[in-house]
Amino acid sequence: MSKYNAGTIKNVALAGHSASGKTTLAEALLFKAGELDRLGNTADGNTAMDFDPEEIKRRASISSSVYPFDWTGVKINLLDTPGLFDFAGGMYEGVRAAESVIICVSGRSGVAVGTRKAYKAAQEMKRSRMFFVTQLDTENSDFFKVYEELKSVFGSGVYPVAVPYSVDGKVQCYVNIITEKAYSYDAKGAAKETDMPDLDVSEYKAALTEAIAETNEELLEKFMMDEPFTPDEFAAGIKAGVKDGSITPVYCGSGATMAGADMLLDAMAAYLPSAAESAGEAAVDAADAAVQIACTEDAPLAAFVFKTVADPFVGKLSFIKVISGKLSGDIQPLNTRTGQTERMGKLIYIKGKKQEEAPVLTAGDIGAVTKLADTKTGDSLCDRANPVSFTKTVFPAPTLSMAVKIKSKGDEGKIAGGMARLTEEDPSLSFALNAETRQQLISGMGEQHLDVATSKLKSKFGVDIDLIEPRVPYRETIRKKVDVQGRHKKQTGGSGQFGDVWIEFEPHDGDGLLFESRVVGGTVPRNFWPAVEKGLQEAIGRGVIAGYPVVGLKATLHDGSSHSVDSSEMAFKLAAQLAYRNGIPQASPVLLEPIGNLKVTVPDTFTGDIMGELNKRRGRVLGMNPAEDGHSEIEGEAPMSEMHDFTIFLRAATQGQGSFTFAFERYEQLPQMLEDAVKEAAAKMNEEE
Repeated sequence: MSKYNAGTIKNVALAGHSASGKTTLAEALLFKAGELDRLGNTADGNTAMDFDPEEIKRRASISSSVYPFDWTGVKINLLDTPGLFDFAGGMYEGVRAAESVIICVSGRSGVAVGTRKAYKAAQEMKRSRMFFVTQLDTENSDFFKVYEELKSVFGSGVYPVAVPYSVDGKVQCYVNIITEKAYSYDAKGAAKETDMPDLDVSEYKAALTEAIAETNEELLEKFMMDEPFTPDEFAAGIKAGVKDGSITPVYCGSGATMAGADMLLDAMAAYLPSAAESAGEAAVDAADAAVQIACTEDAPLAAFVFKTVADPFVGKLSFIKVISGKLSGDIQPLNTRTGQTERMGKLIYIKGKKQEEAPVLTAGDIGAVTKLADTKTGDSLCDRANPVSFTKTVFPAPTLSMAVKIKSKGDEGKIAGGMARLTEEDPSLSFALNAETRQQLISGMGEQHLDVATSKLKSKFGVDIDLIEPRVPYRETIRKKVDVQGRHKKQTGGSGQFGDVWIEFEPHDGDGLLFESRVVGGTVPRNFWPAVEKGLQEAIGRGVIAGYPVVGLKATLHDGSSHSVDSSEMAFKLAAQLAYRNGIPQASPVLLEPIGNLKVTVPDTFTGDIMGELNKRRGRVLGMNPAEDGHSEIEGEAPMSEMHDFTIFLRAATQGQGSFTFAFERYEQLPQMLEDAVKEAAAKMNEEE
């Protein structure tokens, strides 16, 4: 690509609800800009932005993708982001790298949960915003109904700049409110000026004019004098309003027919802020002092990695946005997380699945670097003499965990390596080994997210797995006090083994084992007491009901006997374990289940449904507090065994509007009616192992 500077570079993310037409719109924009020689579509799996095999298979975006293009001398780095909730991490990384977000809204279904989430993400990251109402070529689409909904949900700062004129539900032309000119589009998406239809847009233009007047004192004075604005004044006013967030323009059209795509391209070039204007970022220096990094070439290098692609054949690709200075292949920038310099690989521009060599990445631009060995998503790369660290993207925490069941023996070691690469690529995915349940756990945002992870494990790393419900880490304890003897006596041809102990077992409030000794008279010599405790510590790892660890156990050694020749540490250790096996079954052993603290945030209309579901899952509602935007936070407790698929229920029950956190709190006694099922599951688990 030709050389651009921060003043002529714009980084724009497409976001919105699933199936709102983001990828189709991206295809139309790239075609109109001359980057594509044919118009692909998601149904055929041949779009420029959705090229991953999983995206083609599912006909939906599952990660963010980048494609730069030129429009009227402005370089636009277009980032297409996923709308599916399971792949929200891709939306966050795309918005993080942009200065502006175009939120796609279906002309049929209107404002959806994904619309709100995209707007909120853009608002929280202080990105400029613009709406594009898509799919106006389809039946039952209604731009004006959607516009009123946008204004109702997102406030009075939402203003239409282009509106459709329809007859019998079919769009005849699109009217630019500022110029009051109408355009029709042919089958190839080419615009042609046509006669202005019988459509009164004066009210929309007046409202937009008033909003523009408030962006500048001179414009306000001109507005008060009832003088009309020039086209340049309109453009300057809208640009200022978009930058400060007071104006959110609304455009419309169809990605499939490319109608309105040219208007949107002109608006992106004219109204959205450039990298020089909005790509500057706050950071911290080596002394942890806050600093502001301006987006300019005439400054030391400062850049951050917003996305990583890990491929076993191609290698690692680090997507980078340069905030200041220049990044070239002959320098070795400092990674402020590791404190080490990085040897640069090849610099490239990413165009969907294609790559184009880049001699240098300048301030405000986006590109990628190959083979950065120790660099991860969220890392900052900078000049060694001026180390700074940028704020990392906050990715959503995983909400669904499944256990791995490997299909082929010998693949146990491969899965860890493959998952390490996948979690590097997708920070909203996690992988861990639960030492207690002896299971490898994959955690993600939902069923589709985990399904994609397993598919990639097989296709990229050759590991074939099934996902099963994870085991619950139950515990066992006792409910009454017992006093038992443990006597180990064994005579062989030579010296024998002899250990004899009396131990009192009783419940206590702490975790694990509390060991005490009140032996008098030396019946058990002091030097054998540690062996008794060690024997009990080993024994409590397996309870007598279902083999789960025992907690809340106090053991007091108070009597016993020894032999001057045959007694040993091993003998007393075994004697203690015999006492444990004899005594615990007599002490009313019970199973304990883990209880978690739950906080669910949902729209007020769903609180009754959520509280009812918690009761079904043996949970307890502890309270409810008001949250922002008409939401409430329900706080409660629930058994972990009942909450495995809660994220699936919550998403379905609230149409994706609910969120929750769930963290372990304590153990409580399992209801006796459920003990048999737990014992059967434990027996089956032991057989499998």
